Amino acid sequence: MLAILLFFSLHWFSSLFFHSFFLHRYCSHQMYTCSKNWERFFYLSTWVAQGSSYLIPRAYGVMHRMHHVYSDTEKDPHSPHFFTDIYQMMRHTVVIFRGFVTGKNLPEAQFTADYLPQWDRLDRLAHAWYTRLVFIFIYIGFYLVFAPNFYWFLLLPIHFLMGPIQGAIVNWCGHKYGYQNYQNGDHSRNSSPWGVLLMGELFQNNHHHAKTDANFARRWFEFDLTFLVMRGLHHAKVIQLVNRV
Repeated sequence: MLAILLFFSLHWFSSLFFHSFFLHRYCSHQMYTCSKNWERFFYLSTWVAQGSSYLIPRAYGVMHRMHHVYSDTEKDPHSPHFFTDIYQMMRHTVVIFRGFVTGKNLPEAQFTADYLPQWDRLDRLAHAWYTRLVFIFIYIGFYLVFAPNFYWFLLLPIHFLMGPIQGAIVNWCGHKYGYQNYQNGDHSRNSSPWGVLLMGELFQNNHHHAKTDANFARRWFEFDLTFLVMRGLHHAKVIQLVNRV
C-alpha cells in the first residue's frame, strides 16, 4: 500500500510541478528565462512527468494566453460559466487544443507573438498513441506488482489523464469557488488551503490580477510552493526570474 501511495504522490506532484513551472509559467507567460539546454531538460521532464497525459507546450501556451485575454467570456477555452459540468468544459477544451496541435485551427497572431518553446521531434514521439500506451502499461504494471487489492486500481484513470485532470480542477474550481483579493472583471477565485495541494495554481484571482508575476501568493496564509522552487532555481542560477509586475 505504501508503494502505491508514494507512486501516486510522486506522479501527482511531479506532473503538477512541470505543468505549473514549465507549461504555465514558462511557455505561457515567460516568467523566467533559461539556457536552451535547461529548456530542453524541462521540456523532456514535463513529458516524463505527465506521461500518457502529456500536453504539448506550444498548444498549451497558445490556449492559456487565450484564457487570459478572453477570461470567462464565450471565447474563453475553459470557463466553467458556459457549461453544465466539468466534463462538458473539458470536452470543449480538448477540441480547441487538438485543433492547435494538428494545425486544423490557427491561433490569432497575438497569441503567438511572444516566444513559444517548440521541440517537434519530441512532440511527435510523446503525442503518438503508442507512446501514451507504453506509459499506461507502466502504470498498470506497477499496480499489478504493488497494489494490495483490486480497489487500488480505481486510481489508474487518474494516472492515465493526470495532466488534463489537474487542468480541469484548476480551471473549474479556480473560477467558481473561493474568495477574491482583486476585481479583475472576471470570475477568477483563490482557493485556500487547496491552493497548497495544487502548488499555487488555485490562486487564480491573484494570477489574473498580475499574470506575469511568478509568485501567485499575496496574503500571509497563501502559499505558492512552485514559486519557492523557482526562487531556489533562480539562486542556483538555473533560471533567471523575470519581474515584470
